[in-house]
Amino acid sequence: MARAYVSVGSNVDREANVRGVLKTLRRSFRGLRVSTVYETPAVDMDGDDFYNLVVAFDTDLAPSELVGALHAIESDHGRTRGGSRFVPRSLDLDLLLYDDLVCHEGMDVPREDIVRYAFVLRPLAELAGSERHPESGRTFAQLWESFDGEVIDMRPVVMTGAGES
Repeated sequence: MARAYVSVGSNVDREANVRGVLKTLRRSFRGLRVSTVYETPAVDMDGDDFYNLVVAFDTDLAPSELVGALHAIESDHGRTRGGSRFVPRSLDLDLLLYDDLVCHEGMDVPREDIVRYAFVLRPLAELAGSERHPESGRTFAQLWESFDGEVIDMRPVVMTGAGES
């Protein structure tokens, strides 16, 4: 059994999509933990503000199988692939960590977004602050404390029931 951390983002029908994906993840995986949901401006694209959060859960799926399952969940929530990467999206699920796996062939785990974007690192540090980045060896709390990237406006969103296990 592996522990996976996944970033979740939506800027199309945000609340419904975040609630829907959390319901799906609770049914599909064990031990779901949910960070604070943050409303953040769209980064590297034009569009409405995003809801961003990180979830953690246990899985028996291999990393590539998990990525396939995440893509299927995105599709079930109206995500279409193809075209530009920088377009509004109903749901974006990215595998950030899979135990202490380091893999940069076919997929990037740990995902570079962890140290690149505040909207990924801050909620990850909430859930896994004392855990260590598999490549740098620094804890996620240390990485957040010393984050030198662009710290965008991140407003906590109250979504009653969103974090329930």
